[in-house]
Amino acid sequence: MASKKILPHKDHVFVNCPFDPEYKPLFDSIIFAIHYTGFIARCALEVIDSGSTRLNKIIRIIEQCKYGIHDISRIELSAGKNLPRFNMPYECGLFWGCLHYGNKAQKGKRIIVLDSEAGRYRDSISDISGQDIQVHHNSPEIMIDKIRVWLNIGSGKTNIPGGKAIWEYYQQFQNDLPLILSKAKITRAELDKPEYFADYIAFIVEWLTQKKY
Repeated sequence: MASKKILPHKDHVFVNCPFDPEYKPLFDSIIFAIHYTGFIARCALEVIDSGSTRLNKIIRIIEQCKYGIHDISRIELSAGKNLPRFNMPYECGLFWGCLHYGNKAQKGKRIIVLDSEAGRYRDSISDISGQDIQVHHNSPEIMIDKIRVWLNIGSGKTNIPGGKAIWEYYQQFQNDLPLILSKAKITRAELDKPEYFADYIAFIVEWLTQKKY
């Protein structure tokens, strides 16, 4: 799967999670935590390319990322179709495969698997039993702390503030976001659309630069 010519970027983080409105508060907190701690968020939302299949795009991004965040909390049956969502476990498996079957660079990847409830994954993906699955309880504040601790340990960085401090900065950013959107002439409804992912990152990066965090 991995090309020997491409090395996983040491600061790139693949985000594998739901993109629906209900998950959006958690998603926004993940992206902020990644960029605040000095890393770069990557996910399938970053490119709109009709010439590339979604799977090929995801594989390419996974190949380029050293770190992978995988939230497998959405295992409920969908309304109407009565089927669970398999995208998140599938992409988690792709990332995990790099650790075991990729070249030396790909085997250096770091992964965190998240769920909303402790132990629930055993009933849906029993193969990962025994792994250190992190629980966020659907709380953006807890999510930020989980991401911070994982990136801090995995990268060996020594200058990353604690989760409580990052959460306070995140709240400041959310308070400033309406003015940021007004200046950019983008509505909140538009920003909440998946295709505005790049704009959200740009706002975070600009805000962090201005605040010099």
